[in-house]
Amino acid sequence: MYCFRLIPACLLALLLGWVNSPVQAQSPNVLFIAVDDLASTLGCYGDLVAKTPHIDRLAASGVCFRNAYNQLPLCNPTRASVMTGLRPDRIKVYDLDRHFRDEIPDVVTLSQSFRQAGYFAGRVGKIYHYNVPASIGTDGFDDPPSWQVTVNPKGRDKAEEHLIFNAEPHRKISAALSWLAAEGGDEEQTDGMIATEAIRLMREKKEQTFFLGVGFFRPHTPYVAPKKYFDMYPLESMRLPYAPEGDRQDIPTAAFAHNCPIPNYGLDEATLLQATQAYYACVSFIDAQVGRLLDALDELGLAENTIVVFWSDHGYHLGEHDGIWQKRTLFEEAAQAPLIIRAPLSVTENRWGRGDCDAIVEFVDIYPTLADIAGVEAPSNLDGKSLQPLLQNPHAEWDGEAITQILRPADDRLAEPVMGCSIRTQRYRYTEWGEGKHGVELYDHHSDPNEFHNLRTDPDAKVQSVIRELRPRLRAKASGKTPTAPVNPARL
Repeated sequence: MYCFRLIPACLLALLLGWVNSPVQAQSPNVLFIAVDDLASTLGCYGDLVAKTPHIDRLAASGVCFRNAYNQLPLCNPTRASVMTGLRPDRIKVYDLDRHFRDEIPDVVTLSQSFRQAGYFAGRVGKIYHYNVPASIGTDGFDDPPSWQVTVNPKGRDKAEEHLIFNAEPHRKISAALSWLAAEGGDEEQTDGMIATEAIRLMREKKEQTFFLGVGFFRPHTPYVAPKKYFDMYPLESMRLPYAPEGDRQDIPTAAFAHNCPIPNYGLDEATLLQATQAYYACVSFIDAQVGRLLDALDELGLAENTIVVFWSDHGYHLGEHDGIWQKRTLFEEAAQAPLIIRAPLSVTENRWGRGDCDAIVEFVDIYPTLADIAGVEAPSNLDGKSLQPLLQNPHAEWDGEAITQILRPADDRLAEPVMGCSIRTQRYRYTEWGEGKHGVELYDHHSDPNEFHNLRTDPDAKVQSVIRELRPRLRAKASGKTPTAPVNPARL
């Protein structure tokens, strides 16, 4: 039996692991990388067009969640949900104008919980919502309690907005298919500057334990990247996605976003292919910046003790279903989004897994997962659950389902505002519009991964049974009712 009576109190505390600071020496850093409007147009997600070696490298060294779903495919609500760990119906954020603290002023955000645990918490670029490109260089729709330091670079993409080609001149470049193959190098662009500033902060804080949020603005419209990235995707290699004849006939009107009410915005194929090229160019541009961050971790000796999280706020359409573009839908392309987590071996004695994970997970799972891995206290009322079992074994048994929703304004198609809610299980996607009043969809992903055949249009006994099972599971997490909280219809 050991006797500690003669050992000085300070030494005894060290021997027993008692330290005054809540951050232990072995506590992992967190590099939290967010990308704006990035679909799963990545090599590691099976995209044969994308050239994304650096993100693919991250996926190979961590766990690539191939079935990760955001809670609301619109920038402000999804980012608020990720950072609070709460679903949209709890934070009452459905549009681009409402801040989550309007509803829950005392909520402790993800980075705030790490900050309270003694971490340095910093942000470079877009983590919370920004109006893009108008708010680049500002704090945007930020949350001051979440950070100790914020950095808001502004590059030549802002100065050269007059050079951007807008395929839809009646819309602002923020909402239109618009692009620019820019002159100059990566570090002249805002996103290149963001990577530079993030690396500077990592270098400055390498002796501290940090939570660093790094948010890139592209590939959000306008699609701006240095010309060399456009050259990686010759126009003759671009294709629009396939859709069977009559694909839209069994889809409810509400399923089509109000910002894209007609197929392909009425644009010709040549223009759409240029937009596709520009989007992929931005994806490769961002991939290069992610590579710079990963290289910096290695060079600074931080990689072995840093959790790296890579996520996009939501998915993105590039013409699926005969001409859907951008976000705001409950189809797979917008509801699913990239999520990659690399947990360093030094964080725990457990052996961390590597590779693809096909389990159904949600973005509300990110908060409890990071807190769990790092040993940081998290609020008890979070809506998600820790993904640590899947990080240790990507093929572990997992009973997962994902809820995604979107609010439609009343317009010339819909006489009233309509809430759409969707549940994704390992096999099915079931969607209700206005609690079913404005349409219902059911897709079997075992036989129809592109969601071409809405089984609800001619339901047999099996389909009816599946709907009876999924409806209460959906409504338990998203009511489908039109919200009574303040909403700006022009900002949905």
